[in-house]
Amino acid sequence: MRLFMATTTLSDIKWATEGGLIDGIVATPTVIASEAPQSDAREVLTDLARATRLPICASVPAVNASDIVKGARELAKIADRLIVAVPLIDDALPAIRRLSADGVNVAATLVYSVAQGILAAHAGASMVTISTDALDTVGTASTDVIGTLRQAFDHGDAECDIAAAGPGTALAFGAAAAAGADVAIVTPEVLRSLVQHPLTDRGLDRFLGAISRRPKPRRAR
Repeated sequence: MRLFMATTTLSDIKWATEGGLIDGIVATPTVIASEAPQSDAREVLTDLARATRLPICASVPAVNASDIVKGARELAKIADRLIVAVPLIDDALPAIRRLSADGVNVAATLVYSVAQGILAAHAGASMVTISTDALDTVGTASTDVIGTLRQAFDHGDAECDIAAAGPGTALAFGAAAAAGADVAIVTPEVLRSLVQHPLTDRGLDRFLGAISRRPKPRRAR
């Protein structure tokens, strides 16, 4: 499973990149507004494209087809590895189809059901993003949606990735992977927490204690 980190903070991106932990960045308007509220979104994306060679998932601030296509073409000038996030609504479907035909990678967002995921892939999306925390909050098991959509895509040979957005714990992260998600979208805080475990800390303490008690080798005279 590939990992995309939802952040525009260059220090976090550098840490995750140097550790070989991430395969892409998510810089949607929500992420930019929370981390760089006074910055111009286009400038933020330009800085990201200069700082990393990773794919960047960004959104066009529009919901009708013509504006989405126009905005996506402008974003494509920033980086050829851009993935355009488009909401799966009626008015945006023609944009998904047109962008896909033009060779632009599209991530369909606001997907909450298997049926929506199938339709998004049929329209030409290369990725469908399922908000796992939102589904779980309303009592729908996100792993069921991911798992069933995985089966449908595999059965139909759909060339479309499934992204699990928002797993907030190691358990949710692992469940999304086991259900068949191709991508997990996590925050820097969640990614750091995935590295940690109480038993790892305990084992490290024992390891450090063991090596501190080893006698120092004597120097040959």
